[in-house]
Amino acid sequence: MNIVNGGTVSKLLSGVPIPRMFRAKQTFPREVISPEEIPAKIFTELSREPFASKVKPGMSIAITAGSRGVANVAVITRAVADFVKSRGATPFIVPAMGSHGGATAEGQLEVLEGYGITPATMGCEIRSSMETVHLGVSDTGQNVYIDRNAYESDGIIVSCRLKPHNAFRGPYESGPCKMMAVGLGKQKGAEQVHGAGMGHIAENIPSIARVILEKAPVLFAIPCIENAYDETCRLEAIGAPDIMKREPELLKFAFSQMPKILAEECDVLIVDETGKNYSGTGVDPNITGTFSTEYATGGVKVQRTCFLRLSEESHGNALGVGLASVITKRFYDAIDPEKMYPNCITSTVLASARIPCVVATDKEAVQMCIRTCTDIDKNCVRVIRIPNSLHIGHIMMSEEYYDDVMAGKWEGLTAESKPEELAFDGEGNLVTPII
Repeated sequence: MNIVNGGTVSKLLSGVPIPRMFRAKQTFPREVISPEEIPAKIFTELSREPFASKVKPGMSIAITAGSRGVANVAVITRAVADFVKSRGATPFIVPAMGSHGGATAEGQLEVLEGYGITPATMGCEIRSSMETVHLGVSDTGQNVYIDRNAYESDGIIVSCRLKPHNAFRGPYESGPCKMMAVGLGKQKGAEQVHGAGMGHIAENIPSIARVILEKAPVLFAIPCIENAYDETCRLEAIGAPDIMKREPELLKFAFSQMPKILAEECDVLIVDETGKNYSGTGVDPNITGTFSTEYATGGVKVQRTCFLRLSEESHGNALGVGLASVITKRFYDAIDPEKMYPNCITSTVLASARIPCVVATDKEAVQMCIRTCTDIDKNCVRVIRIPNSLHIGHIMMSEEYYDDVMAGKWEGLTAESKPEELAFDGEGNLVTPII
């Protein structure tokens, strides 16, 4: 794609004014387990019955590790592995990420390495393979697959994050059941879960998980839940027989911990960086309101959204790019279709991989969003800027919000500076820091 800086598009956008913006702080409840406390918390949790006696000397234990940017994931995974060792068993880690990492064993190792999970840091082997075992057929008619390495172990510990999903609603969203059905299912399993469309995923996940719990050596799960500041706030072990009952209860708690943009509405949303380390769709639509399906709603009500850059941790997987109205050339150039398309082919959601309008610079991305907004006063445009969808404790807001924020219209939202012009460097990159 030939994106010309200074061409016709640049000329059409050059006169579009960008409103002055101010820094704002959003305050949310902050129950937290610090990274230093995590190992002891996990040891205490797993030392209880019925968990401790499940791990016996001489056993080979598979521990799952996913592809999302889970807070403290390396610390959590290492602590689980160390607990297994303390019981005289031998742990190994299995990448449980469906089709992520380009649907290759090597790509999934690369994803884990990006999160600090390697044999050296974990003190145990990582067995990465796309080979699966067919366990049977679920009551919804889906073939059930599981990672062969995990299946052939003496026991599986499902370590994962539990949170609301970004594309559907149901009693089981992102958590132990999805980790088993999609993550451990590798590409084949993930395709079975998604193959009937997102309208059926809420029923496919638990139906497939039940088969895995019945036929695979799952010992227990230990999901983590994060607070609104992307910090670990809860770690709870769940015995295999209790997963189906307990996961929906914990999902309600996870919903209560979700952050949000407190102002609730804007005309333009600027997202500095997106990527797989922030959400499966680059940004979490539960925050940004940019859903790829009709099966979930929520987040800020917004008319135009621009993504400025793709995170290095995404390794070129820009899934979710289609949720933007406009992206920059810098973002476009970072996309690797070989990493992104296997993910959307498996999920069947093509909208997430569609390429939006591409412009030369950060400044033009913001200007194009503003210019193409409809039914607004362009002199009073409401713009919100976030660093990413995980860390929204500090944001920027356009001058149109300032008086309301100062008057305390939104509880938990306070101004930290006065409105000022955004600064762009000579190449049009946005350089004003949010904090």
